[in-house]
Amino acid sequence: MAIEEIKMPQLGESVTEGTISKWLVSVGEKVEKYAPLAEVMTDKVNAEVPSSFSGVIKELIANEGDTLDVGDVICHIEVEGESIEIKDQPSKIKEQNEQLSESSQNNQNKKRYSPAVLKLAQEHDINLEQVNGTGAGGRITRKDLLKIIESGSIPAPAAKEEMPVQIKSSKVSAPVTAQTGDREIPVSGVRKAIAANMVRSKQEIPHAWMMMEVDVTELVKYRNSIKEDFKKTEGFNLTFFAFFVKAVAQALKEFPQINSMWAGDKIIQKKDINISIAVATEDSLYVPVIKHADEKTIKGIARDITDLAYKVRNGKLTSEDMQGGTFTVNNTGSFGSVQSMGIINYPQAAIVQVESIVKRPVIIDGMIAVRDMVNLCMSLDHRILDGLVSGRFLSRVKEILEHTTKETTPIY
Repeated sequence: MAIEEIKMPQLGESVTEGTISKWLVSVGEKVEKYAPLAEVMTDKVNAEVPSSFSGVIKELIANEGDTLDVGDVICHIEVEGESIEIKDQPSKIKEQNEQLSESSQNNQNKKRYSPAVLKLAQEHDINLEQVNGTGAGGRITRKDLLKIIESGSIPAPAAKEEMPVQIKSSKVSAPVTAQTGDREIPVSGVRKAIAANMVRSKQEIPHAWMMMEVDVTELVKYRNSIKEDFKKTEGFNLTFFAFFVKAVAQALKEFPQINSMWAGDKIIQKKDINISIAVATEDSLYVPVIKHADEKTIKGIARDITDLAYKVRNGKLTSEDMQGGTFTVNNTGSFGSVQSMGIINYPQAAIVQVESIVKRPVIIDGMIAVRDMVNLCMSLDHRILDGLVSGRFLSRVKEILEHTTKETTPIY
């Protein structure tokens, strides 16, 4: 018999770790190839990890709630074949890890810690600055800390030098504690992953912001005149959001600089136009992707929006649904917002927030008229994009929307 490893898969672009939310098997249980082993949560998707082999579960390495890096072993399966003694491997692995740690000791990547590493460090009072990571690029992993904890040789917190302190403000930060009557809500794995991704985006991306008003009076008339027949014929709603996604996709084709990603020493301009859309549940936010949005009709985009929203709200979203996004459009107007500043969906270059359509008085030819107006708010990565190209892009989206009529914009 042979012992095979099942590792944490990469469940999305830019995903570096996943949290075991639920084991679907137990030790001693026989499983078939492709059978689901565990439910895993990331900041982008909930997914099942399938078995790569048929065999018997020998060991579950991670517990429910544990966060592991992509590539970490989550369980062992015994399959037919030549025997592999896993217990003989640690010394070899230790030697390899020591070499990797030594070569990457000064790499800045090890100063980025996962939520699981931070939690363990806080619980055991470990000074992470004194830990040599064995992960990719010297990154500190959960295994590194567990090894230290088991050995009992925990690095002491760095000594603090006594220095005179100049008080510049009367406000002093204090730990947040619950008072009588307060409600403590545990932070779920999904919420932790979302938080980590948002912090990463704000820390690494220099955000800039702009907003444009758009007169969508003709678009509103057009959509309202056909929405009932469309629903009867197609079986799903023709929303305003489908028109906005189509307009953005068309403008991205004309301004390919916007459809880019930062890659350190280069900027990658993406060939495909895949629009990420934000879909919220009661306690989480997911960003599934409309693939090749520029090649789809408004009907096709409306169907994708409906299908993806259904999958999110019924727990049927797959990792494939979440991958490949190149630009994000967020329908913040669905809950009444009229102006907002979105956080960019890392590693994309920008995000557009479509706000609520409201009737406002505007001046046309020197006269006051009531028009249907919407604000488009765009956050952009200032490393990749400047105000000139971003302004031209948003102006083009505005132009497309303001000229959306039955004559100019077919649904099919």
